[in-house]
Amino acid sequence: MSDAYHDRLRSDPDDAPSRRDFLKTGALGALALGTGGVAGTANGQPRTDVSGIDAPGDAKNVIFLVSDGMSAGTLTMADLHLRRHHGRRSNWLRLYEEGRVRHGLMDMAAANSMVTGSAAGASAWGSGHRVFNETLNMSQEGEKYRTILEIFRDAGRGTGLVTTTRITHATPSGFGINMPARWSEDKIAAQHLEREYDVLMGGGARHFDPDRRGDGRDLFGAFDDKGYTVARSKQDLSYWGHEGSILGTFYDTHLPYALDHQNLPAQQEQVPRLPEMTDAALQRLSQNDDGFLLQIEGGRVDHAAHEDDTGGLIYDQIEFDEAIGTALDFAEGRDDTLVIITTDHGNANPGVNAAGDRYSDSNKMFDRVADFQYTNSWILSELDENSTYRQIQDRVEEAWQFPIRRDEAGLIQDALRGEYQAAYRKKSDPDLLLGAIQANYTSVNWLGGDHTSDYVELAAMGPGSEAIGDFTRNTDLFDLMVESAGVREYASG
Repeated sequence: MSDAYHDRLRSDPDDAPSRRDFLKTGALGALALGTGGVAGTANGQPRTDVSGIDAPGDAKNVIFLVSDGMSAGTLTMADLHLRRHHGRRSNWLRLYEEGRVRHGLMDMAAANSMVTGSAAGASAWGSGHRVFNETLNMSQEGEKYRTILEIFRDAGRGTGLVTTTRITHATPSGFGINMPARWSEDKIAAQHLEREYDVLMGGGARHFDPDRRGDGRDLFGAFDDKGYTVARSKQDLSYWGHEGSILGTFYDTHLPYALDHQNLPAQQEQVPRLPEMTDAALQRLSQNDDGFLLQIEGGRVDHAAHEDDTGGLIYDQIEFDEAIGTALDFAEGRDDTLVIITTDHGNANPGVNAAGDRYSDSNKMFDRVADFQYTNSWILSELDENSTYRQIQDRVEEAWQFPIRRDEAGLIQDALRGEYQAAYRKKSDPDLLLGAIQANYTSVNWLGGDHTSDYVELAAMGPGSEAIGDFTRNTDLFDLMVESAGVREYASG
């Protein structure tokens, strides 16, 4: 589906303000579920306790990796795919298997809802405050919370954001931007210019382009005037010598899905992928003798989950896992780098379902994903209310490498015309219907197409990770980063 479709949905139920206490005890304090709170511990387990950090200030570097919108089933399916078709575990689950990380669950609730959007999720980490959905590091009364990138910048550390979404999107913005509405992306781009973070890489060129911005302002020129390297392509990135600051916007909107990218030569020439952007950012930021903070986001995992798109989801999750590998390669043999790996919320809760006698068909059905050539988004991009049965069937077969039935194509045709209605009405849209039809062949099914309230996976290694408990409140990670890096004195402005 088009990016305009995502923008119309506004489907990151995102984020709003509630102050966090700098809790120093091992008790859970307030476990906020939506707007309420319950005192006590989580099954008797301690929450993350920054007073338990062995040596505050030992984390010279912090690498924070976020697979946006990753449900537990997403993590599982990527690992299953890699094990079955590449003979290896995912980097994320290998860390669990080898006992190299502290890990547990994290409560990601926003200030106004138990279901969190990306802006509120990132803001909880980025300022230590729970905010209302769709808000970036601000209270409902307009108070601006100091962000963690500002703190690290003012402490003399390097600062960077790398994403597969627009660089002005919710998750990267949650680490360094104050904005009452996360969709004000032209304004967010201008605020990036003001705040002068060292590395900005992702999509979103339209928000810097004078011909696309509502105010006609040339932010590309303004960044260039400030001494930034302005990179617009994979080739531009390869020419950059990892010196000075960089603004890399490699696509007009979000970067293409990894699955589509690997089969479209024009995209391969134009667009760098997450692991190579991660490597370039680490090469640049590691030149700062005082250290750095780098956020890395696999943002299109969330978009594929919104679309119930198994291929889009799994291949982007695998690409994110490769970025984890790049970060681990950097941290290998070092004792000064805190690595945090997590997600901001679940989305659509996909999973491999039982199929066949004694579930014996589940494996071979799931294995069909290995033959996928294109995403469901690619399929629908060339279909409309006038598409014929045959056009729909041909498009689907090219993407999935197997045919669908005529009656299934007819359902898609009805949905494209707005004439299909599922029992769960939100699943009447063409993309979610296509995901349901796909489930007949892959055995991967979906709860819906929206964010969920699930507690999420959290893993950490390196200095400061010893403070991670079995259950963590999202705002605790702000304190963890500030304390482990020894930059608390810059947190008050």
